[in-house]
Amino acid sequence: MKTIAALQDLVTAVSLDMEPSAAELDAIELEMPVILADVDLLDAQIMTIDRTPTELDERRIRRARNRVLAARRDLTNRAGTVLTGGAA
Repeated sequence: MKTIAALQDLVTAVSLDMEPSAAELDAIELEMPVILADVDLLDAQIMTIDRTPTELDERRIRRARNRVLAARRDLTNRAGTVLTGGAA
């Protein structure tokens, strides 16, 4: 039987106390509207898990889905226009 203790150094060699880089924080900030829209959609869906959705619930879920799609569309459109490397 082989132990994995010898391989642990390779897996945990990097410190887990690292903070996210500025680029990672910028990426998260850029995606925040999509994340918040997804949370709203999940909240609307969770409210109807244990009961039959009413017309108001269906409308709430539909609007939340539309907000998710709009946020993803806006993120995709912004990602296509961002120029990197100082290019003009």
